[in-house]
Amino acid sequence: MQTTLAQLYPWLKAGHIIFIVFWMAGLFMLPRQMIYASLSAPGSEEEALWAKRMGQLRSIILTPSLIVVWVLGILLAIALDAWSEGWLHAKLLIVLLLSGYHGYMVAQAKKIGRGQRPLTDKRLRMWGEAPALALVLIVVLVVVKPF
Repeated sequence: MQTTLAQLYPWLKAGHIIFIVFWMAGLFMLPRQMIYASLSAPGSEEEALWAKRMGQLRSIILTPSLIVVWVLGILLAIALDAWSEGWLHAKLLIVLLLSGYHGYMVAQAKKIGRGQRPLTDKRLRMWGEAPALALVLIVVLVVVKPF
């Protein structure tokens, strides 16, 4: 299996990067959509439209991308036999945290879609910066491999 993965490595890596871009784009968009939804009048058509958009973002982009990123990432780690590398351990920790963030934001988006307002727009703006920080750390770990 490792020989096959090694032969497919460039394709696995390309797919991993492509779906990371999709996932990150969705993680950047979701808090912004949540802000727009939470600023709309409760029970309004605008709120319903934002709820629909958030649902589509989750089901079409976010969740499928998360799954593909994890599957391809695990296959890449197997192909590289990188399980003992410190940078990979750090990256996996950050990706686990980012996956938890994904789940938390999806739960909050569902609440907003039901008309609840669990987070202020200021807090949503702050939460919206988390993926950028995670992305910076992950890129440095993968490219620089500091340990």
